[in-house]
Amino acid sequence: MTTDAQPDLYARIIDYASRANPYPLYTELRKTPVLRAQDGSYVVSTYREVTGLIHDPRLGTTGGLTPESFIGMDPPEHDRLRGLATQHFDQSATLRPRMEQIATGLIDQMQGRDQVDIVDDFAYPIPVTVICEQLGVPPQDEPRFHPWTEAIVTGLDPRPGEQEGRERAIAEMSEYMSGLVERYRAAPASGLVSGLANENGLTTERVLATARLLLIAGHETTVNLIANGMLTLLRHPHILDRLRDDPDLAVPLVEELLRYEPPVQLLPGFYVSLDDIEVAGTAIPKGARIILALAAANRDPARFPDPDRFDPDRTDNQHLGFFGGIHYCFGAALARQEAQVALAEAARRLVNPRLVEDPPPYRQNPTLRGPRHLAVAIDGVK
Repeated sequence: MTTDAQPDLYARIIDYASRANPYPLYTELRKTPVLRAQDGSYVVSTYREVTGLIHDPRLGTTGGLTPESFIGMDPPEHDRLRGLATQHFDQSATLRPRMEQIATGLIDQMQGRDQVDIVDDFAYPIPVTVICEQLGVPPQDEPRFHPWTEAIVTGLDPRPGEQEGRERAIAEMSEYMSGLVERYRAAPASGLVSGLANENGLTTERVLATARLLLIAGHETTVNLIANGMLTLLRHPHILDRLRDDPDLAVPLVEELLRYEPPVQLLPGFYVSLDDIEVAGTAIPKGARIILALAAANRDPARFPDPDRFDPDRTDNQHLGFFGGIHYCFGAALARQEAQVALAEAARRLVNPRLVEDPPPYRQNPTLRGPRHLAVAIDGVK
């Protein structure tokens, strides 16, 4: 296919008018596996081509959201920094009881209410509390990060004029985190920030960038995964009933959610061709920006039978919800557990939950797509 077919299609996908349901546009996009967007970027949307590029060494990173962190690097420096972070970041099953405690406490607070906001009351506090504890951020400082991360992730919004306040938020978060680094260098403690701060040869900026990356991911992507999950379950009440009766269903269910409603829809501004690359018959020149449309690839019928059906019993579900290759999501194991715990607990304890508004209001950002609020009426909690 030629790359210039329907040059306005990408603009329609990222337009807020499409936020509630971009999937028909992704279907249209896949008809041109490599689309030349109006800004000169190449948008790749089919599963075979996206996965091929993920594993292609000619695809390089631009730095994206956090250029000093390992996500914005290529090997070998990427591997060194990611390895160091792994040593100080616990994602094991030992964290599950703490996640369950947090989820239980949040639902306990819904006693006596007939309506809740799943985003603000449930989906947001769980991963934010967990990630702050993992990093070593004092609990009383957690509220400071919400406005910072909201501003910083505008850097993932490809629409013109949507980046206001980002640099100021990065500066304010970095100033706070610098103080934390110095405190932990003087008095080491548990947590990733302390661990990295006391690694020989690791600059303060590298420590800050890694902590920033994980805070942002912990605030935004898992919040969307849980919120999208509740929305999807409330639209599929028979599956919600199954989860209520069988909490173990949460494991395959979360995998299907990552395919069906991935919290990261596409990756603009992250990747560039390091050499001339031919993809699906289209020549992508060296130095060109490449946008990977993960959500489109996740619903490619050439890879997933009946892709627009939500099916937690789906087999061979090699989705791209956590990306892949060397940049596979660093916190994937943590996010999986958080979503499994949150959705199973909500299914078990919320009595007769139903959507107040469908579709709900969505966040502005087309990259990190999820409800801004999710109003749910309930008849109490168990």
